[in-house]
Amino acid sequence: MSVYRRPGQAVYSFDFRYRGRRFSGSTGATSRREAARVEEAEKRKARAAIIDAGKPMTFAAASARYWNEVGQFHANRAGTLQALDWLDRRIGSNVLVSAIDAGKVAALVATRRGEGVGNATVNRGVCEPLRAILRLAGEVWGQTVHRIEWRRHFLREAQERVREATTEEEARLIAAMRGDYAPALRFAILSGCRRAEIVGLTWAKVDFFNREFTVTGKGERSRAIPMTQAIYDLLWGEKDYHPTAVFTYVAKRPRDGAVRGERQPITMEGFKTEWRRARKRAGVADFRFHDTRHTAATRIMRGSGNLKAAQQLLGHSSIATTSRYAHVTKNDLRAAMEAGEIKAKERLDVGLHKTRK
Repeated sequence: MSVYRRPGQAVYSFDFRYRGRRFSGSTGATSRREAARVEEAEKRKARAAIIDAGKPMTFAAASARYWNEVGQFHANRAGTLQALDWLDRRIGSNVLVSAIDAGKVAALVATRRGEGVGNATVNRGVCEPLRAILRLAGEVWGQTVHRIEWRRHFLREAQERVREATTEEEARLIAAMRGDYAPALRFAILSGCRRAEIVGLTWAKVDFFNREFTVTGKGERSRAIPMTQAIYDLLWGEKDYHPTAVFTYVAKRPRDGAVRGERQPITMEGFKTEWRRARKRAGVADFRFHDTRHTAATRIMRGSGNLKAAQQLLGHSSIATTSRYAHVTKNDLRAAMEAGEIKAKERLDVGLHKTRK
């Protein structure tokens, strides 16, 4: 049975059976789309809950257990769920994890590439979650899995460009954002945090006394970032809107349990939608949300030339990843050298002029 509304109820309920057991309850969602996502998550929990210990595990069961133990806690859990759904459909519900070999992985990668997505999307949506599931199955869940050389399956990603927003572009973008979403964008430029880190930031992770906040990034790694005065003032201005979520929006209409006019935590999808609209309104070309990280790091490099500081801000595990910002100090050095040459030439011209007299 699909999700449905009980008579007189605003929220959707779910009701399904798995291996003869019935699972039902409220999704807590007032939109069918969100209710369907909750139902899918409940199905995964149900599959994970009744796995027969010691027996060969199907990929569907392994995927469900991965979601139950790991995936649901990701900052971008919606993206994780989407990736697992894709893998479940392409691999099949009855295929054992022991049957997934290098050939199967290569076929999955080829299928995803054939859908017209970029190499990074293939890596994040196929290789990374599949590798994580098979490693847990083999190392923790006692399953037999094939040894796979994953580096042969990850696709080469283009060198990430560095696109910095000018102060004029920054002002246009922030002015174009809805007033309730604008602080989140300003925070992104000031802090260099990823979108998922911003959406997932809670007041429990904000320490005004020590002037720092903690975010959880890729690989579930946490890092503490000190507050500049600008960040401190921005966060202080948001502190009374919601008891747990730092960044919120004003609900325009009553849906998904929200009351019109009340502050609700921003979501990944909502933030993405408002960003796309604001960028179009601002007329800033060739600028992606990820470029807010580039802007923050480039400004650090321009101000201090400290590559290690930029690495800590962005949460890169290797400084080699941060080294793309070294061009800033080279450009500034070149500009300083050229300015020095101009001054020297001016002095030389004055000296020659006096000599000729």
